Amino acid sequence: MITVSVKPVIVQKFGGSSVANAERIMNVARRIVKTYEAGNLVVVVLSAQGSTTDRLLEKAKEVNPAASKRELDMLLCTGEQQSVALMAMAIEALGHKAISLNAMQIGIHATNAHGNAHIEDIETTRIKAELKHNNIVLVAGFQGVNSIGDMATLGRGASDTTAVALAAVLEAKVCEIYSDVDGIYTVDPRIVPTAKKLPELGYDDMLELAFAGVQMLHGRAVEMAKRYTVTIVVRSSMAETEGTWIKEDCKVEKLTVSGCAIDRNVARISVMGLEDKPGAAFRVFSLLAQEQISVDIILQSVGHGTCDISFTVTRQDLAAARNLLAAHQDEIGYTAIETDENLAKLSVVGAGMATNAGVASAMFEALYESGVNIHMISTSEIKIAVLVDEGEISKAATAVHDKFDDLFEVTE
Repeated sequence: MITVSVKPVIVQKFGGSSVANAERIMNVARRIVKTYEAGNLVVVVLSAQGSTTDRLLEKAKEVNPAASKRELDMLLCTGEQQSVALMAMAIEALGHKAISLNAMQIGIHATNAHGNAHIEDIETTRIKAELKHNNIVLVAGFQGVNSIGDMATLGRGASDTTAVALAAVLEAKVCEIYSDVDGIYTVDPRIVPTAKKLPELGYDDMLELAFAGVQMLHGRAVEMAKRYTVTIVVRSSMAETEGTWIKEDCKVEKLTVSGCAIDRNVARISVMGLEDKPGAAFRVFSLLAQEQISVDIILQSVGHGTCDISFTVTRQDLAAARNLLAAHQDEIGYTAIETDENLAKLSVVGAGMATNAGVASAMFEALYESGVNIHMISTSEIKIAVLVDEGEISKAATAVHDKFDDLFEVTE
C-alpha cells in the first residue's frame, strides 16, 4: 500500500478568471510553488480558463442546438484539461515537477447524470503515488467518470466540489478556494459598496448563501465540506489578503444575520386552474422531478374549487419545464400556464434568525420603505427569500443590507 509522508496535504482550487491568460497562469503557478516550497504536498484543482466553457457551449449550439448531454460533457471536459496541462508547463518552467490528470486517470467515479453528475467515490492510489514522487498534482475539475466509462460533468461551478472531495479523501489540512474575490461578503460588493467581508462562516450559513445565489462556493461543495468536516478558506488569487474561513467551530454562527444573497437566475411558472383536490401538486412536481428539473420557491393560492400553483426554476430549465407541462396538460388538468423571466431573488441568511422574530419584519419594512413589491416569499429556520422584479434587485439589496448593517458584526 502506498503511503504519503508526514507532510501536510493542501488542496487548492483556482477559478477560471484566475487562469484566464498566460500572465495569470504564471501568477498562480508561483503561488502554488510557494505553497509547495513551504513544505506541503499540493493538489490543485483548476477550472477552465476565463469564459472557455461558455465559448464551447456556443460552438455546440452553432453545430447542433439540441446536442445530447453526453456529447456536451465530452466537449466541456476539454476546458479543464487545457488548464491543468498549461499549469503543469508553467510549474515546470519554474523548476518544479508537476503532472496534470483528468478524472479518468485519477478515478473520480460519478453518477450517470450528464451535466449534473455527483461524485460517488475517488481513488487515491494514483494521486498518492505522484505526491510520493514529489509531483505537484494538477486535477481537472468539474468532471467525473460514470459507470460505463463516459465523462460526466458535475454542473457549473462544481470544480469547488472536486476540490472539497479530494480534500476529504486525502485528509487535507485545508481546502483553499481561490478566485478574483478576496472572500465572502455580507452582500455582493459590486452592487452594495458598503458590503463587509466576513472573516468566518459556519457550514450552515454558507450552505444557505450558496444555494441562495452567492456564487463564491458551489452548494454541493459546502454540503460535502460539512459532511466530512473539511475546512475551507476562500481567498483572492490576485492578492495576499486573508479570506473567509468556512468551518465547523465558527463565531460568526452567532450572528443574527450573516449575509444577503442575490440570484438573477430565476424564472417563475404559474400553473392556473388546477382542481383543488389531493394529487394536483403531486402531478405537477413529479413530472418535473422525473426530468431532474429543480424547483425552489413554491406558492399555492386557492379559489372556488380551483387552485393556482406558482414556483421558480432556473432560467435554463424554464423552456423544458414549460414544454413538459404543456405536453401533459390533460393529465395534470390545468387551464393555463404563465411564465416570467424578469425576476430576481433576494435572500437574507443567518443562523440566529430562528430565535429572532424581528428579522422578517425588518426585511419587509426595508422593502416597503424602498418601494419594492414582493411577488413570492419563502422561509426556513435560517433564511428568508423574496422574489422581486429584476430591475429592482439592486435597490432591494441595498435597502435590506442597510437595515441589517448593525447585525453584521461578530458577537461573543
